[in-house]
Amino acid sequence: MSKLALLGGEKAVKNENKELFAWPIVNQAMKDAAVKVIEDGTASGTNITKVFEKGFAEWHGSKYALAHVNGTAALQAAFYALGVGKGDEIICPSITYWASCVSSMSLGASVVFADIDPDTLCIDPIDIEKRITDRTKIIVVVHYMSMPADMDAIMALAKKYNIKVLEDTSHAHGALYKGKMVGTFGDAAGFSLMNGKSFAISEGGILLTDDREVYERALLWGHYGRHNEIENEQLKQVSGLPHGGCKNRLNQIASAIGIEQLKKYPTEIIEIDKAMNYFLDQLEGLPGIRTHRPAPDSNTTKGGWYACRGLYRPEELGGLSARRFCEAVTAEGVTGVVPGCNKALHSHPLFQSVDIYRDGAPTNLTNLPNGVDVRATDEDLPVSAAIHGRAFGLPWFKHFQPEIIDQYVAAFRKVIENYEELLPGDETVIETGAWGLTKRK
Repeated sequence: MSKLALLGGEKAVKNENKELFAWPIVNQAMKDAAVKVIEDGTASGTNITKVFEKGFAEWHGSKYALAHVNGTAALQAAFYALGVGKGDEIICPSITYWASCVSSMSLGASVVFADIDPDTLCIDPIDIEKRITDRTKIIVVVHYMSMPADMDAIMALAKKYNIKVLEDTSHAHGALYKGKMVGTFGDAAGFSLMNGKSFAISEGGILLTDDREVYERALLWGHYGRHNEIENEQLKQVSGLPHGGCKNRLNQIASAIGIEQLKKYPTEIIEIDKAMNYFLDQLEGLPGIRTHRPAPDSNTTKGGWYACRGLYRPEELGGLSARRFCEAVTAEGVTGVVPGCNKALHSHPLFQSVDIYRDGAPTNLTNLPNGVDVRATDEDLPVSAAIHGRAFGLPWFKHFQPEIIDQYVAAFRKVIENYEELLPGDETVIETGAWGLTKRK
């Protein structure tokens, strides 16, 4: 009988430990804070939210933070606040969650997709430069799967071409790039704070910036109840009603939870980082897989390791598909091991043919000059198109419990050492990933 559990052997993971993966870690202070808001009837106020915003900004060493109902709203407000409008182009990686770019289309912008680096899975600065035109307004940088992007190269491009940078930091709360927190490099940053993220407050988002005008324009866009904070005289004259017809106020139950999370999350990510690096250190050097993490001693970190991934090299395992590899590891009792990542956005009809606003043309082209076509093909973005067969999900350990983690290491080792048994019957498939990654219960 095979050693592999998929083929009748015993599982490598003997002890199921739900606490090892449970997230968020809820303490009594979070419960008490949420209940107090409910009892006080202040869920729709702003006093608690302002305390949370102040704490979040101070944690990052930034001047301003503005909480939103979700991360998508925070990113849309950032697009507006940074001046995105009709005829503008934004450059965004094709491999990301749709919220990184779709809301810019509501402002009349067109999304231009750039390819990703196959090792970091983040937007490739070399490919960014190929996509820049005189219509380029913003580079959207996604610190994807908790990996900080190459901010030195990206900020150099932004300076060279006088382009603004918006960081989507929804995957990388608390991560560092060369000692500086991600979300503090660009002109603004947007974070999702929903319950599946590493910094979780139940549901919400937040915008971060050092630019007072960006902050006030974001207030103008979706925080009509706080227009009294606006100091810019021109913006004051048109305040009072939300400019986007948006109501982005964050529920204060979530804000109260966020305040408590700020007290404990920095300590939690230290333990997560210790557990994940312990796990990956033992997988380093095995054929077929590469670790997706910053180089040691780079002073770059992955924060809370949200949606952590491994890199897959099928050519080192006889061409074994990522799907079959993940199936075998999962059979060993390992959770979270799935092939791929987010589907490549450039392939979705929304960016190819859909006419959202009945303009008589694809919305992503409507406001561009005649003859300009920014639609991308798989040939234009070869890394993005093929990445789903070369990446896979990892178990996301929340606690450092080496005796349990060792069993997960053994599961990967067992599959790799016996991969030849998985080759017969392995179908050639095109891995496609998923539009969204967060599981719903």
